[in-house]
Amino acid sequence: MIKLGGIWWSFHPLFVLVMLASIVTGYFVELLTLFAIVLVHELGHVFTAKGFGWRVREVKLLPFGGVAEVEEGSGVPAREEALVAIAGPLQNVWMAGIAWLFGTLGIWSHEWAAYVWQANVMIGLFNLLPILPLDGGKLLQAGLSRVLTFYGTLVWGSRISLLFSLLMMLYAIVPAMQGRNAVHIHMNLLAVGLFLLLTNWTAYRNIPFLFLRFLTSRAISASRVVARGVWAMPIIIPKGYTIQSTLQLFRRDSYHLIVIMEDKGDILGVLPEQRLVNGFLADGRADRAVLELFM
Repeated sequence: MIKLGGIWWSFHPLFVLVMLASIVTGYFVELLTLFAIVLVHELGHVFTAKGFGWRVREVKLLPFGGVAEVEEGSGVPAREEALVAIAGPLQNVWMAGIAWLFGTLGIWSHEWAAYVWQANVMIGLFNLLPILPLDGGKLLQAGLSRVLTFYGTLVWGSRISLLFSLLMMLYAIVPAMQGRNAVHIHMNLLAVGLFLLLTNWTAYRNIPFLFLRFLTSRAISASRVVARGVWAMPIIIPKGYTIQSTLQLFRRDSYHLIVIMEDKGDILGVLPEQRLVNGFLADGRADRAVLELFM
């Protein structure tokens, strides 16, 4: 692990395994090229994130891309997350274009140019698969947050990622299922699919923690949002509604006012979201009624 530009850069163990395999098989130059492509891909994410004022803590490099950890966590706007996510594959577009041009002009051999542009196309398209933490998964998550609550976004983002991870693994073992020689199994794809499956299964089990992280960052950012002036989205709940159920109705890029109503339609009170979040974070009691925060 090294620190450059205030960011820790590290290799995921999966990348190390690929490096060792490339040395054994004599494809070390190709691996260095792959590393350079992945690095530029990831720098696209980092520079775009920095442009939005994100504080990037660490970038962990994988054979097919990387994973960046930011201080803001899930508190960033969906639009910014989408732009940061797409910035990586866009680097593969121009690198593939240059490789094709160099091959056409004879600056590079046709074989080497073909390898470089194909590697860029492969990495760019692979990262657009709707699987977290790939760029496509982040784009999916940003899109889901436009129509679902944030809690629902976490749940369905993980479920869709698990589904496509399983489909990737099935695609990798199709040759074996069809009675072909096991050598033809796409072992790299199978390993990546298994890694993504385990990653998303862990994330699925940790949804309560991820949601708590969202609430913590929201409590900090709400005051800044209100200071700029913002339209509030009301959440209307009955008087017996719990804090947990109400928090799970929060949407990502919205500011909420909690309206508590009786069965007859009378308003018992209006609560700003900061008070609800702070009330929950103060004692962690999510099973009590929101109305108790008025007492």
